[in-house]
Amino acid sequence: MYQFQRTLKNAIHCSGVGVHSGEKVTLTLRPAAADSGIVFRRLDIIGHPEIKASWENAVEAPLCTLLKAGAVKVSTIEHLMSALVGCGIDNALVELDAEEVPIMDGSAAPFVFLIECAGSRELSSPRKALRILQEVSVSEPNRSASLVPAESYEVRFEIEFDNPVVGRQVFDAAIDPVNYKRDISRARTFGFRHEVEQMRAAGLGRGGSLDNAIVIDGDTILNDGGLRYRDEFVRHKTLDAIGDLYMAGGALQGRFLGYKAGHALTLRLLQTLFAQPRAYQWVAMTNPLRGGVAITPERAVAQRA
Repeated sequence: MYQFQRTLKNAIHCSGVGVHSGEKVTLTLRPAAADSGIVFRRLDIIGHPEIKASWENAVEAPLCTLLKAGAVKVSTIEHLMSALVGCGIDNALVELDAEEVPIMDGSAAPFVFLIECAGSRELSSPRKALRILQEVSVSEPNRSASLVPAESYEVRFEIEFDNPVVGRQVFDAAIDPVNYKRDISRARTFGFRHEVEQMRAAGLGRGGSLDNAIVIDGDTILNDGGLRYRDEFVRHKTLDAIGDLYMAGGALQGRFLGYKAGHALTLRLLQTLFAQPRAYQWVAMTNPLRGGVAITPERAVAQRA
């Protein structure tokens, strides 16, 4: 039995600030048709141009994931994208009245809450997954990212910082809505106090605060209440990777291995994957989640009937 695509049941909105721009922004999530994917619409630009959340529209940027089509940009999409795939939403229209997605509390949890409040509904087309058939890897000095075959969606991430608060951390989990919400969604972005002035001198981090990021000063966490998870840092890097990988156009059936990888390296991994047609296959997802069959119109019609 196929799984079928899902979208939101109702529109819902929130307001916040862009962590890098410092600008106030209102975001609205709307239902979308089957096979449309995740699309961003800029309401503050004449004509309300749209950009699909695809690796083909992504460009490398410091400290965030950035979509660009001509002169139109949408930035810092990773936490929202992570929440959408974590909640099993295949299609949605995201309206913004500024360039940057609001940072909220620095995690994906506020977006998970919005999605749950909006509800979801099933559509008529089979849900698709990107099945990894062969290992694909990219690397640069002291960091790497890989995709390898697996029966379900799995992520293993490792970080290592020369800092007593962070140190070396490893997180390894299967990705499904229950695990995602419980173990990943609440992990916040983080940074070091000495980096703040450097970021702001570069025009970044203007909206950052202790309300939307973990800030580390030497061996001290400056946030009241401390950490949400003992290993919150690596869980947030996992959250980011899940959001970035959703730019593939569907959930993965494979295992992601990240070692100190960031947004740019994950984008290069997707570019490398799609340059090797024998390394992947799009499949219609079946129940249970494991497995899948190659997508054909004939199969889809027969299954729905």
